[in-house]
Amino acid sequence: MAKPCPDSGSRRFRAAVLYETGAPLVIERDVAASSPGPGQVMVQIAYSGVCRSQLMEVQGRRGHDRYLPHMLGHEGSGAVVAVGEGVTKVKPGDDVVLSWIKGAGLDAPGPTYRSGARVINAGGVTTFSDLAVVSENRCTLCPAGLPLDIAALLGCAVLTGVGLVEREAAPLAGAEVAIFGLGGIGMSALMAAARRQPGKLIAVDVDPARLAMARELGATHLIDSREGDAADAVRHLTGGHGAQVVIEAAGLTHTIEQGFDAVRRGGLCVFASHPTQGELIRIDPFELIAGKRIRGSWGGGARPDEDIPRLAQAWKNGELPIAVLVNARYPLEQVNQALDDLDRGLVLRPLLDMSL
Repeated sequence: MAKPCPDSGSRRFRAAVLYETGAPLVIERDVAASSPGPGQVMVQIAYSGVCRSQLMEVQGRRGHDRYLPHMLGHEGSGAVVAVGEGVTKVKPGDDVVLSWIKGAGLDAPGPTYRSGARVINAGGVTTFSDLAVVSENRCTLCPAGLPLDIAALLGCAVLTGVGLVEREAAPLAGAEVAIFGLGGIGMSALMAAARRQPGKLIAVDVDPARLAMARELGATHLIDSREGDAADAVRHLTGGHGAQVVIEAAGLTHTIEQGFDAVRRGGLCVFASHPTQGELIRIDPFELIAGKRIRGSWGGGARPDEDIPRLAQAWKNGELPIAVLVNARYPLEQVNQALDDLDRGLVLRPLLDMSL
């Protein structure tokens, strides 16, 4: 359990702040937060995942950012310090999982912070900081016995990846399933798909090390998409028909197109990624008429209050070895290095450890 500091009204803490897209985050060491307002929860952050969504925000690939300067981070874990009026879901001292995906509870507006004379904006949840004031419905009680570093991954990567399989695609036992992109979400989806006893579980990526990990996690076939057309390779492995289910998790327009191309008629391609704003996918409309389906997913259709306890139990049972997703931990001061390593494909899911 994380040890929350006692609440004493205004609190000061470190935070990584985005002042300008295309520029590194700035570590501010004296940010001030007021006590939580109605529907808000003050959390002492223990760990934060680093997601491609934040990388895209920093790089300016999500379009004009009208909230600058602002805080970042949307999956994490920590301990409740204080709660505002009307909050009943959690109490001071509780360990919690933080997620951008809304659960039960009040939907409170994001807070504003101050660093000197500057006002710093924030949304309903942020995690790149020692402390955060978040909306009640972005908090889920951390299941007993779940370490906070593992818990942080349940805020987005695992919640979304498993949801893509279990809530969105739901392949039947014996189905042929292909996963395009083996980052944190894709690898989580692959673990979930392996639990459903697929006839074939095909992993597609450009990184030999990730493909080797996918084999250890249950993939039956591996495709290095640098070696040729991945959709052709999937069709070859499935008797020329294509997979019944394709999960696209690479977040690129061409991989979404490949995923749709690789699914059979009557099958489903589902994705939760969002390429750079303004980029469009091109697909053959006749294939839609002929029965192929494609759809986007909002966070894997996850329901945090139901799914987080269930996923925690699966981890405890050894059915979801999600600890393998974390192969690098960084102090908050190295958040820009974590983002760069993620961009270069050197890590699956960077983890910020606020104690370092």
